[in-house]
Amino acid sequence: MEPTSTSPTPKALSVSQLNQRAKQTLERDVGEVWVEGELSNVSRPASGHIYFTLKDDRAQIRCALFRQRARFVAAPMRDGDQVKLRGRVSLFEPRGDYQLIAEAVQAAGLGELLGAFERFKAQLEGEGVFANTRPLPFPPRKILILSSATGAAIRDVLAVLAARWPLADVTLIPVPVQGAEATPAMISALGLLNRQTRLDPEQDVVLITRGGGSLEDLWAFNNEHLARAIFHSRLPVMSAVGHEVDVTLADFAADMRAPTPSAAAERLVPDQHALKRQLAQAEQRLYRSMQARLERDSQRLDTLRARLRHPG
Repeated sequence: MEPTSTSPTPKALSVSQLNQRAKQTLERDVGEVWVEGELSNVSRPASGHIYFTLKDDRAQIRCALFRQRARFVAAPMRDGDQVKLRGRVSLFEPRGDYQLIAEAVQAAGLGELLGAFERFKAQLEGEGVFANTRPLPFPPRKILILSSATGAAIRDVLAVLAARWPLADVTLIPVPVQGAEATPAMISALGLLNRQTRLDPEQDVVLITRGGGSLEDLWAFNNEHLARAIFHSRLPVMSAVGHEVDVTLADFAADMRAPTPSAAAERLVPDQHALKRQLAQAEQRLYRSMQARLERDSQRLDTLRARLRHPG
């Protein structure tokens, strides 16, 4: 038989006291933090509060965004959205749930780029950088292309130009179209072209182009300095960046925008086959007009001949 312990029993905390201590410790030691993750289980009860889970591939945390703060949040907050939020680490005492009380929420990743795009766009529009509407020479004497020498875009452009207008004088200025080096290279090349005295703004045109990609891939064309360089270009500029749904600041700053590289080539030069058809049709109209004129004159001659009388 084991001996009976005579030591006094430690005073026990109640569950509510334990949760209260845990809450105080979390709020004091961790405090306010920025956290990034994916939204899940977004719930909007009638109270106006928003409850959701923020997770990554290894963990998750329950979050609450109260009505007073929720009305200032511009992010749509849907399941699957990647967000950054500022909040206080706390604990919901009645259930003992560890949670994050959100104070501010903003889109992360793609959302940050879209936000920067809108800010740059508003700023440049206010400066008048999107006011270029100069007509492009048609057909141009010389087409100067700023693009990657190995991309699909330049192959498409050259193929369309060769098929439509073999007389086009095309010069490729190879530049990177993605990454940190792309924007400085394009600005430098555009500046060099504008300093060449033999180039004529009335006869020559610059095409800035690349194929499709993600917003991150196309970001070099959303640079405010490149947009200003395009706006100040002495030579008229056409921009054709990405696919039809892609729109960049370079597109807004250019004199003309084409939805794709191939479409840009189609707009820059005439179609030789269409011109040949037009010439053939004009030839047919001229031939028919000449035949009709000859027939009328022949009939008139016959009439005049019939009216002639021999002097004798």
